[in-house]
Amino acid sequence: VQLQASGGGLVQAGGSLRLSCAASGRTYSTYNMGWFRRAPEKEREFVAAISRSGGVTLYADSVKGRFTIFRDNVKSTVYLQMNSLKPEDTAVYYCAADREVRPLSRFHSVYGYWGQGTLVTVSS
Repeated sequence: VQLQASGGGLVQAGGSLRLSCAASGRTYSTYNMGWFRRAPEKEREFVAAISRSGGVTLYADSVKGRFTIFRDNVKSTVYLQMNSLKPEDTAVYYCAADREVRPLSRFHSVYGYWGQGTLVTVSS
């Protein structure tokens, strides 16, 4: 599967952005999907994940209540709705796919497919 992330940009603190990750390949609906981010001079960190059907989601504590992950399997796209953005959310955001049949994971090592990243900058 190939992943193409988009939707990043510059936004003021308190604002919103919606990231999209379009997947190619007919098996998209069989993959767990995740979003990760890497802030300048920091390690990559987990943001959110969603199960194949979209029925189960998982969030990092830092974004819980502000971000929502959802997917459209007809459009082969996963989204990350980001509300109440903070300057500390500034990072390059990556979508990722896990093709194995297993529970959602926060660990980037289990995701075998990655998009190219989209930059989100939140100004104070």
